[in-house]
Amino acid sequence: MSHDFTTSELNPAFVFDFQTYDDLGDGQRWSTWLDVEPLSRGPEPRPDWVVTSQAAIDTELGILKTGKEADAFLLERAVPGSDALGESVVMVAKRYRSSEHRSFHRAAAYTEGRSVKRSRDERALKAKSTWGKIVATSEWAISEWSALNRCWQLGLPVPYPVQVDGTEILMEWITDDEGESAPRLAQTRPEPALLASYFDQLREALATMVGAGIIHGDLSAYNLLAASERLVIIDLPQIVDLAGNTNALEFLMRDCTNVCTWFKARGLEVDEHELFGDLMAHAF
Repeated sequence: MSHDFTTSELNPAFVFDFQTYDDLGDGQRWSTWLDVEPLSRGPEPRPDWVVTSQAAIDTELGILKTGKEADAFLLERAVPGSDALGESVVMVAKRYRSSEHRSFHRAAAYTEGRSVKRSRDERALKAKSTWGKIVATSEWAISEWSALNRCWQLGLPVPYPVQVDGTEILMEWITDDEGESAPRLAQTRPEPALLASYFDQLREALATMVGAGIIHGDLSAYNLLAASERLVIIDLPQIVDLAGNTNALEFLMRDCTNVCTWFKARGLEVDEHELFGDLMAHAF
């Protein structure tokens, strides 16, 4: 004999609410967090703001900055209807251009000493084939991803790397105390005390990098963010290996010259040769 169940007869443990979502709108996609392999996700322990929910949606918020090699966009990753910590965050999506639409300055000098894991990829790079161009594009993204991970784990002031997927890196959005995008150091006019603090922070960070055998390679006031009283280092795809690159000391001296020139122009008495000597004391 059949029996028709009513909702009231069901065990509450087997009853759940669910919500369906309409088709995503323009500029939206489902979170790609689970689409990438574990090694393509940021280092642990992860900040509590990182959104890992399968229900999250990525929404484009607009362009943050254009560059010669890559463009940076603001992207919100959020569970619809929630603004809770760990369920809603705005990040930076840095997307590298194809090799036809970018031009790394003296790329060969930066990449000396690096290795490509797969021999097929290495041959394609040398032959400059179509596949080689694809590999070259992703290699710069992977290089910055690896540099961000390494620097973060060294305790350096860099954006937290959330994930990498092909030529796109998702990373922490650096803001000031007002919640606005932190300006580049070159755009600021800090008071003398803050200016000196910025230089001390930078010198300490560079010493840590050199001590770990790495050099930024393209450092200037345009690759530093002034997040209120904190200085943050960005743009790391060209990071140079101190021991493996014959141009390393030249790059380090240039980094010292670039930053010291900016600080001296703002009234701080610093010397690039003295900074270079201080950093070399931490090398090897």
